Amino acid sequence: MFGPIIHVLGARPNFVKAAPVIAALDVEQAVIHTGQHYDEKMSEIFFRELGLPEPDVNLGVGSASHAVQTAALMVGLEREFTERSPGLVIVYGDVNSTIAAALVAAKMSIPVAHVEAGLRSFDPTMPEEVNRRLTDQLSDLCLVTSPEAIGHLAAEGVDVGRIHFVGNPMIDTLLKNMASFDVARVRAAYDLPDRYVLATMHRPANVDAPETAAALVRRLHEIADLADLVIPLHPRGRAVLLAAGLAGHQGVRILDPLGYIDFIAAVRGAAMVVTDSGGLQEETTILGVPCLTVRPNTERPITITHGTNRLVTFDELVPATRKALESPHGRAGTPPLWDGQAGPRIAEVIMRFIGE
Repeated sequence: MFGPIIHVLGARPNFVKAAPVIAALDVEQAVIHTGQHYDEKMSEIFFRELGLPEPDVNLGVGSASHAVQTAALMVGLEREFTERSPGLVIVYGDVNSTIAAALVAAKMSIPVAHVEAGLRSFDPTMPEEVNRRLTDQLSDLCLVTSPEAIGHLAAEGVDVGRIHFVGNPMIDTLLKNMASFDVARVRAAYDLPDRYVLATMHRPANVDAPETAAALVRRLHEIADLADLVIPLHPRGRAVLLAAGLAGHQGVRILDPLGYIDFIAAVRGAAMVVTDSGGLQEETTILGVPCLTVRPNTERPITITHGTNRLVTFDELVPATRKALESPHGRAGTPPLWDGQAGPRIAEVIMRFIGE
């Protein structure tokens, strides 16, 4: 008898991607929340807003170094997999919860499905890049969100029979909730100005080193000279950015982390977005909001060729912001299979795998 399907979720993007997959699967399922994101606005509120079932267990690992956090995840997940005897483990994205679950499942001879397989930044200094590559090598099903990922997996020797182009379940969630992204309501709720730039920053390369964070803050203050800057501040990097003087400009509006509905409504209402997030590059592509990504590379190049996204350095950030504010460009197009039906396609692949 085939055991239950276990979804392992650890961070905000995982929840958004998992919701349509869980809804589309009509089999026994369980959700393990690892607690990698432990702030209420970064985790529990997403379950409520996205209609996700309450997690069957919360491992509560919290924050730590990569080694300590991943080790704690593996210990907790091994215990849960042993007790639940899953027939398939589904992992999402590229966080430490993803690689920890894939490693434990592979060592226990449990099949693994990886949603968002094949994305590559080709930057080995990014912890997420390490997680992506290893997870794909361990996965029985590589569920691909964009065409270029197929080539990446093939180049790494992944058998074509394991690769399935299904589309982007994060976009399923976005399209399903579009009517809830009320810009007027979120402006009133958080006292946002009519015109603002929204920024999110949390990547280690941008916020871990005090001197780098200080250089970033100087650029953000220059952006605030051009337009009000609204920053829902991620727990990661919060202390360093505040210590670098982020709050020391009257045009900077710092918010606590927002729930999914309020956050995307704030993005929708922004004149433009400045970020180092992966998922936000995708969401702005569909919303048609100009996006500047403060990174030297992206694992989502389709957001550049089909969307509103552009990569910028620290030195390019302010001039690019000025240009975008003066002449915002519209959406170039919708990437293939970003149509709101990725969840059902993933469910179809999984059910076929179970049948075989």
